[in-house]
Amino acid sequence: MDANQGEIVSALLGAGCCVQSLASVGRGCPDLLVYSPLRGLLLIEIKDGQKPPSKDVSEAQKTWHKNWKGHVSIVRCFKDAMGAIGLT
Repeated sequence: MDANQGEIVSALLGAGCCVQSLASVGRGCPDLLVYSPLRGLLLIEIKDGQKPPSKDVSEAQKTWHKNWKGHVSIVRCFKDAMGAIGLT
């Protein structure tokens, strides 16, 4: 779990979202399944905003995202999370 996941999940819950962790699925699957009242169901991959962006997506995640037919938002902070759910 990324160090900022708790803060991001709290922000999403505070914004009226439902959040289900998928982190234990592994194999590149995104970290969260989120229901946003404004955007519906979303998949969110959380990355630690303190790490260099070029090093934070694993090969398994790249493969999973490439093969997924839908959208996956990658968020690194509170502001990214609010944008993913349509609040910015």
